[in-house]
Amino acid sequence: MKVSLLLSLLLGFALVASAANFNQDIDVTWGDGRGKILDNGQLLTLSLDKFSGSGFQSKNEYLFGKIDMNVKLVPGNSAGTVTTYYLRSQGSTWDEIDFEFLGNLSGDPYTIHTNVYCGGKGDREQQFHLWFDPTKDFHTYSVLWNPQRIIFSVDGTPIREFKNMESIGVPFPKSQPMRVYSSLWNADDWATRGGLIKTDWSKAPFTAAYRNYKADACVWSSGKSSCSSSSPSRNSWLSQELDIGSQQRLKWVQKNYMIYNYCADTKRFPQGLPKECTAR
Repeated sequence: MKVSLLLSLLLGFALVASAANFNQDIDVTWGDGRGKILDNGQLLTLSLDKFSGSGFQSKNEYLFGKIDMNVKLVPGNSAGTVTTYYLRSQGSTWDEIDFEFLGNLSGDPYTIHTNVYCGGKGDREQQFHLWFDPTKDFHTYSVLWNPQRIIFSVDGTPIREFKNMESIGVPFPKSQPMRVYSSLWNADDWATRGGLIKTDWSKAPFTAAYRNYKADACVWSSGKSSCSSSSPSRNSWLSQELDIGSQQRLKWVQKNYMIYNYCADTKRFPQGLPKECTAR
């Protein structure tokens, strides 16, 4: 009896783990057929041509979670294109957690642009290059969002941490549920070298691919969260922080691959850097 119970529990966990399916979890919201769910829901592609890009959003809203997505970015000359992957709430004072992948001339590195909005205000940009070619294969881009911090990671390596510093007057997104969004669109007025390099439409359509979407998260529905305070162990990410090894990897990325940090841009903030930049 105990063995059969254990087997049924293991099977149940396996079903939960394999349940991620774009048909069940995602709505393609725009693009007139340029966004496609393929392979029985296991693969999703977004395409961009001269007439339109495309995009999708999660069916569920979340208030805190760990969101993972495998993405293979537009290969070759992707200058002028932007692939986005982000969380966002509704309304004019929205919260948002951004990954944006800025296209490049063939052979140049992609730029990862990150930002955090709270109450409709962002201006917290950090940008990075990658230590691999993100167009050759799928890589995992993750957002960990809990009440204490937001951690951006690539293949499990943290590249940025934004801590909750409400105690010193810095807004932090913690009250508005967000959906997951992604889009592929043309932004050649600014995306590549500040808009100097334009989109080469002879290379269209441009296509990005997605798989293995996983939302280990608190689903928000009818004003309530699916996370129970009585079983916090099931949601260990709700209190997760960077251990010593992760802190060292974060420093390695920021030392070697960060190309812009708003906290170092004194020309942009002549009256003084934002509070979170100087907090210890």
